[in-house]
Amino acid sequence: MRIMIVGAGLVGHYLSAKFSSEGQEVVLIDRDKDKLARIEQELNILTVHGSGASARILAEAGIAKTDLFIAVTDSDEVNLVACFMSRQYEVATRIARVRNEDFLTPGSLSEEALGIDLLISPDWAMAEEILKLIHVSDAFDTAEFADGRVLLLGYVVRENHPFIGQSLYDLGRRHGTDLYMMPAIIREGRTIIPRGEDRIQAGDKIYLMMLRQNLARVEHLFHFASRLPGKVFIIGGGDIGYLVARQLEELAIEVKIVEEDRDRCGFLSENLAHSLVLNFDGLDAHDLLAEDIDLADLVIAVTGSDTTNILSSLLAKHHGTRRCITKITRHDFIPMLGKLGIDVALSPRQVAADMILRHVRRGSIVSVATILDSDAEVMEVTVPDSFAYAGKPLRECQCPREAVIGAIVRDSGVSIPSGETVIRPGDNLVIFFTRDAARDVEDFFSPED
Repeated sequence: MRIMIVGAGLVGHYLSAKFSSEGQEVVLIDRDKDKLARIEQELNILTVHGSGASARILAEAGIAKTDLFIAVTDSDEVNLVACFMSRQYEVATRIARVRNEDFLTPGSLSEEALGIDLLISPDWAMAEEILKLIHVSDAFDTAEFADGRVLLLGYVVRENHPFIGQSLYDLGRRHGTDLYMMPAIIREGRTIIPRGEDRIQAGDKIYLMMLRQNLARVEHLFHFASRLPGKVFIIGGGDIGYLVARQLEELAIEVKIVEEDRDRCGFLSENLAHSLVLNFDGLDAHDLLAEDIDLADLVIAVTGSDTTNILSSLLAKHHGTRRCITKITRHDFIPMLGKLGIDVALSPRQVAADMILRHVRRGSIVSVATILDSDAEVMEVTVPDSFAYAGKPLRECQCPREAVIGAIVRDSGVSIPSGETVIRPGDNLVIFFTRDAARDVEDFFSPED
């Protein structure tokens, strides 16, 4: 597949690396020649210097041979014009990133009218991700499959957890395995697809796949306890902070939102019904403590500055805040933040890229999510009619070693499979795998010769 990406920013760079690692032909267009030179040295892709809104540049870059067109510059206008201009060519899929909320609200120009298959907003995507995490407050990562009926949640195993030292076999024998599947353990940055003999260690990040209806039972079993926060502090009153505050008000949660810009505070005060808007610096410890940040159940740091987000989160944790969700633009900083005590670090580029990946996966792939701070991915895949292992139980299927099937969707039902579960054509399987197993997973689902 030939993929053309306009914009070599964080999202464009991430997508270029992702598609290039999968062996796709990637063309990256940007006006910054130095940035392109650095990326070309790092990745096996073709770069083109110029504007993605230029018909000449698009033609020179080979738009006529392109299957997937993605415009993710910082300019809504450039992204929309670039996608519009690509309409004269037989590009199968067009995607544009937009920041202006007007393009995403009901009554605005539709994607169909614009000739675009998907409009995405990183701010809206971040706000949605934060809201999901608020509902599962003990988890640091979340993904949904089977129209939200299957959850994949990541939890940190603290020092005093009662399951430390126990093997998965011991847990399964004592509690059963019909409620959940543990598809992965992230240990010191390494992804482990666990087997029965693997033991849980302090500091592990464990992923649990379960049916949404069993969330409370699984959390109780693993000594986790998610609940909605009563008091929330939001540091940063930009679009993300505003969107989150608006949703929290609907949940009757007490919200205080800190914003340094006085004019923006005026907008927030006029458009939020119950939130308390505070006009001061998010790093002012005296003012934060005066407003009882130490009593907050949750602090959400979403300013435009990574430094402010990290330091305000650390300040809040130091003074007793139960949990922090921190926006971080520099993706390479994320592995360090957990060691500093920050509970959840969210990368806008990964959230936006996941939305794009979910949309563009082809063939039998229904949905996809990448796992933060790991080399793992999760996909929901439809079993083809000519599947080699159709009619056979899972224990007889030669599933790749670095992959595990965590859930099965059949007709209107969804379940956690066992070794005796028989796979049928038309089933949707939720499969967790490492990057090294990606090609094996593709071969596993390839039609039988």
